[in-house]
Amino acid sequence: MRAFVFPGQGAQVVGMGRELAEAYPAARAVFAEVDEALGESLSELIWNGDIETLTLTQNAQPALMATSLAAFRALEAEGFGIADADFVAGHSLGEYSALCAAGALSLADTARLLRLRGQAMQEAVPVGQGAMAAILGLDFAAVDQIARDAAEGEVCQAANDNDPAQVVISGHKAAVERAAGLAKERGAKRALMLPVSAPFHSALMQPAAAVMAEALAAVEIAAPAVPLVANVRAEPVSEPGAIRRLLVEQVTGAVRWRESVEFLAGAGVAEFWEIGAGKALSGMIKRISKEAAVRNIGVPGDIAALKA
Repeated sequence: MRAFVFPGQGAQVVGMGRELAEAYPAARAVFAEVDEALGESLSELIWNGDIETLTLTQNAQPALMATSLAAFRALEAEGFGIADADFVAGHSLGEYSALCAAGALSLADTARLLRLRGQAMQEAVPVGQGAMAAILGLDFAAVDQIARDAAEGEVCQAANDNDPAQVVISGHKAAVERAAGLAKERGAKRALMLPVSAPFHSALMQPAAAVMAEALAAVEIAAPAVPLVANVRAEPVSEPGAIRRLLVEQVTGAVRWRESVEFLAGAGVAEFWEIGAGKALSGMIKRISKEAAVRNIGVPGDIAALKA
């Protein structure tokens, strides 16, 4: 069995997807359609812009989705498609890419939703009030307890359960800093403050969740061609109403990536294709499931290797 997985924020690099667009008309068409949906040339920023502007949340989210879908359309052009997957999953914004690839969302709607999601998440908390930190070397239960102990009346919670030894915390800046110090005292190998602009996947994102609830209510969602393993549940979902609810919950809820991969491996998935920019998910998957076979599909050479 096979799962197609789609990366989240942090994978962005200037130039991503350009080789795909040059090699595959279907990939080039993805970037053109995203540009049209947003009313601006996001592709110009992706290929020729500066990394600081590309990394702004409202740009990075639709840009990473466009790159993933360009890679997916290139796969389709070579005879591989959603019928070759048993499940799809994505890390945070990657969940939207997964749903688009599986036919649950149109490309134009996905681009507009992610632009709005990025803006809403950025605007939910004034700059400087929130923070995130990666805690390395402790498991989820330990980090979850540290976050609770450090909160002291503020928001501090485990936001991304990435793999057995990497958990990201999110919340008020002072609380996250307290938690990072506490984590080191309790045996963490490292506690790294992350260069992010807002405390994603925490209760502080509630204003953004309200924005997304309204936006998602106005968008058509179809049943995906294969089940989505949802971030906030770490279990499969196919019913459009449930998908809509979980996409709203995802804004403030934890990304349960470790449990999602464990579910997939337990369901018989032996092969994971990471579709889009970077290889971050592949590293996590190998640390979660030692037996998993992982492929990256991000440049034409990856597809050539797959065909061979």
